[in-house]
Amino acid sequence: MFTERTSVGLDVHARSVTAAAIDSVTGDVHRARLTPSYEHIRSWIADLPGPVAVAYEAGPTGFGLYRALSDAGVRCAVAAPSKLQKPAGDRVKTDARDAMHLAELLRLDEVTAVSVPSVEQEAARDLVRAREDCRGDLMRARHRLSKLLLRHGIVYYGGAAWTGAHDQWLRREAAPQLTAPATATAFDADYDHVLTMVARRDRLDKTIEDMAADSEFTPIVHRVSCLRGVSTLTGFALAVEIGDWNRFTGNSIGSFVGLVPSEYSSGKSRVQGSITKTGNTHVRRLLVEAAWHHRARYHVGAVMRGRWDLAPAAARARGDEGNRRLHQRWVRFLERRKRPVVANVAIARELAGWCWSLAVMDC
Repeated sequence: MFTERTSVGLDVHARSVTAAAIDSVTGDVHRARLTPSYEHIRSWIADLPGPVAVAYEAGPTGFGLYRALSDAGVRCAVAAPSKLQKPAGDRVKTDARDAMHLAELLRLDEVTAVSVPSVEQEAARDLVRAREDCRGDLMRARHRLSKLLLRHGIVYYGGAAWTGAHDQWLRREAAPQLTAPATATAFDADYDHVLTMVARRDRLDKTIEDMAADSEFTPIVHRVSCLRGVSTLTGFALAVEIGDWNRFTGNSIGSFVGLVPSEYSSGKSRVQGSITKTGNTHVRRLLVEAAWHHRARYHVGAVMRGRWDLAPAAARARGDEGNRRLHQRWVRFLERRKRPVVANVAIARELAGWCWSLAVMDC
């Protein structure tokens, strides 16, 4: 419940902060336009009738303001923008109105707060997302190089691309075929970009593996890695992106990552559509990719046994049960001639529940 005397709404931007405060005793409204300096914001809040509670929307400015206000003894809520209630007929949007709206919602205790990560968790999340960006950059660099060769009729037929043999073919056979100096220079630039991205990805992978082996997330990583498709990199990314797994249940975690069907129902009609794709996009992509691994016949190989050796016995048993269950689900979907991409999303949704059950396991 809202128990403070003054509710403050902050509309935070990179170069300015618009503030609005409501005194619940006198009804007075205080407004100000502040700089993004944490000291400036704290000094303005300190002049308000206390105690004070503050709310601002989650956004690109991060959680530094939340930590600065919390250290000063001010209760602060970082509101989820998608959960803010707004009148359907409101067609005027300004910074001042947004700040006042936040203050009013906070006073009514109608603000849904996001989970604020710790400094360590946020640092690990930055590392994981840097690796995600590097993966995308590498994919685009490879596409540019291969399409450059394709435009000149140079195609690789020696097997899988981007292997050691393919790399030798690029240098020894593909490059000499580009006789035009300008095209050869473009090839060198694209090829050098691919090598740079590969080296950057490998450095990030090594750093993530070292952190996953010795950090507060290590026990969770070892447990969720008992499932097929969840390697050390994937398990660490899931651990730092989700953070507090106890916020969810086996059913609700699927909706958090946007893997549940959308629904438009009224009266006796019930219409379900495609998945919502809300929530954490990074976690959703990892789960969808991991779900494909459960399509193949299940057997416990050397890699899986190596992961199991790092996990408790209860997690190994739970992981084996989940692997068998998810593979059987795949088999039933294929027998019903379900489209593989649709079936994989359903498997990913259930995989999220199995990851949750292993993450919250007390062992």
